[in-house]
Amino acid sequence: MLSDRSRPIIQATLPVVADHIGEIARRFYAHMFAAHPEFQDGMFNRGNQAEGSQSKALAGSVAVFATRLLSVPPRIPERLLTRIAHKHASLGIRPDQYDVVREHLLWAIGDVLGDAVTPDVAAAWDEVYWLMAYALIHQERGLYSARGVTPERVWRQWRVAAKEPETDDVVSFVMRRVDDRPVKTSLPGQYITLLAPMPDGVRQPRQFSLTRADDGEHRYFAVKRVHGGGKPDGEVSNLLHDTIQVGDELTMSVPYGDVVLDDSGRPVVFASAGIGVTPMAGMLSHLVAAGSHLHVTMLHADAAESSFALRRQITEDLARLPKSSLYVWYEQDRHTDLPVAGAFSGAMDLDQAELPEGAVHYLCGPLPFLQSIRSALIDRGVPPRDIQYEVFGPDLWQADAD
Repeated sequence: MLSDRSRPIIQATLPVVADHIGEIARRFYAHMFAAHPEFQDGMFNRGNQAEGSQSKALAGSVAVFATRLLSVPPRIPERLLTRIAHKHASLGIRPDQYDVVREHLLWAIGDVLGDAVTPDVAAAWDEVYWLMAYALIHQERGLYSARGVTPERVWRQWRVAAKEPETDDVVSFVMRRVDDRPVKTSLPGQYITLLAPMPDGVRQPRQFSLTRADDGEHRYFAVKRVHGGGKPDGEVSNLLHDTIQVGDELTMSVPYGDVVLDDSGRPVVFASAGIGVTPMAGMLSHLVAAGSHLHVTMLHADAAESSFALRRQITEDLARLPKSSLYVWYEQDRHTDLPVAGAFSGAMDLDQAELPEGAVHYLCGPLPFLQSIRSALIDRGVPPRDIQYEVFGPDLWQADAD
């Protein structure tokens, strides 16, 4: 709850802060990394930094949080905070690191806005920061406790047991534990963070959805090569495709992620595009392992069937689910050899599929795809609470905050 003293100050200054928050975020990161270069090792994705998506996500989340604090009654964006907390927990973020972030974020606000940042204004935004920080720290503490780990114990070594091509630009990895500690069970739809050792000595974190249910010994994920053609674009995916081989060891986190399969017993609709199929494959695998009898509808869009990663695993799992169906949309060629209920050309069109009533919907894919399918579902009368979506990278959409 924002204090009565700070509320009018935040109301008066939020528009100007919001107008400049992109520049504030950019200066914040530059200032913090200059003072703490160690934060670039294993904590921040420098590909996202280079393209600006990290600063946009920070700016958007701070603006959304401050706006919610001013609403009557106050309505904190819990889903937004939960999404951030899971990402932080997968990186082993510690409470003391919030002090460092606070120092450099307030410096950046003052640096951009100049004399407009009086002591009272600085104090009010400091209060906003700590309200958001403490909400995240509290959630992250619970996430660590639920996994029985500390931030330092999030990480563990795994060995590449198999490396299997899925398509021309997607490879599946099978990772095997290298010690006798129990494997923390993942929930269907969760991801791990991998720390990739780059040639310059900096470890780069990347999140990958788990594509199969746990068996107590292995983790499974798939990596699409990013054809960015230069550093830092695609540096981790290219390393994993070209350099990491069977027998190599990699550092991975315990599983986290807030988009997990609902256990209410309602029908399920999975809608994915491209490599967004990976969390759907993981959820399907969990349903098979549990002997589920849920009504499952799988919708997938891709360039062509040859680009449809994990299609063999997915069709085999759907065949083991008694109430399931698969619809595909291909941009280049609608031909399919898969056992489908429908195959179509072009972009995904929900009117071409038979969708169950009262279903929970899970979406994953490029942002325009997510926006289009979510809007189409809402137009069909699906409540927003029954639509979950996963974003690969910083969430620049934040639809769950609406």
